Amino acid sequence: MSHLVTVTGATGHIGSGIVERLLNGGHRVRGIIRNKEKFAPLEAKGAEARVGDLSDAEFLSEAFRGSDALFVMIPPDQTVEDIRAEQRQITNNLAKAIEAAGVTRAVALSSIGGQLASGTGPITGLHDLEERLKSVPDLSLVILRPTYFMENFLYWIPLIKSAGICGETVRGDVSMPLIATRDIATVAAEYLAKPTFDGITVRHLLGPRDHTLRESTTILGDAIGKPDLQYVEFKTEDYRKGLLQAGFSESVADAYIEMENSINDGSVFAEATRDESTTTPTTLEEFARDTFAPAFKGAASEARA
Repeated sequence: MSHLVTVTGATGHIGSGIVERLLNGGHRVRGIIRNKEKFAPLEAKGAEARVGDLSDAEFLSEAFRGSDALFVMIPPDQTVEDIRAEQRQITNNLAKAIEAAGVTRAVALSSIGGQLASGTGPITGLHDLEERLKSVPDLSLVILRPTYFMENFLYWIPLIKSAGICGETVRGDVSMPLIATRDIATVAAEYLAKPTFDGITVRHLLGPRDHTLRESTTILGDAIGKPDLQYVEFKTEDYRKGLLQAGFSESVADAYIEMENSINDGSVFAEATRDESTTTPTTLEEFARDTFAPAFKGAASEARA
């Protein structure tokens, strides 16, 4: 049976993967997007495009109408002046639009640590999203709490190229689960393809195993022909300056530092338990070979052009 599923963030790593999987399953898909050109390949495959902004509650209400299920998320914006205000506005708009459109099933993208009301940087806003969506009348909800994305390592590429190192404020010896976004898309699409879930479900997604960032650096280095690549623990102020130079707003930079502090003290991982339902298949070695190495080589080609 074909359902109409509406997907926010439909051009991102996770959203586009969900759209692709649902289209392949014969479902009707509506993508909420800001960039129609970027969505064009999926539109060519049959997806419906709705161009607008999550800050527009009226647009969202109309875009959600008629949907059998929704995928909702707060798209990251590294330049926003006040990250918490932005997250609150989008959260309220999503909740109001779901209620106004009469949608009764949704899958929401949260994060590991989503149970914590403070102290986790941008994850705090996802906690608020969880709580606000729980309050929507008659909404059955699946909350996905994935761990640290392997795709975050793509942000290391300019640093590797310019300085020959990787680094953050996270300690190199902190072991943490890592997940490929394609696996998040697969799980979300499975729920959305059969929107029969009832009540509220919280599901952690933890990738296949835990790694330290030192181990991760070695795996990534091997994939790009740099077996001696080193991970460096940055001082907070140096890291903050680097984020600002990379175009992050002060608000977002400070939020990211708070999040990395919560990784260092382990609080963000406190409620996540690895079992069959939380373990996903894509290994870091596969990601390094199939995604990271081609991206690194592509960046090298662009630099030579």
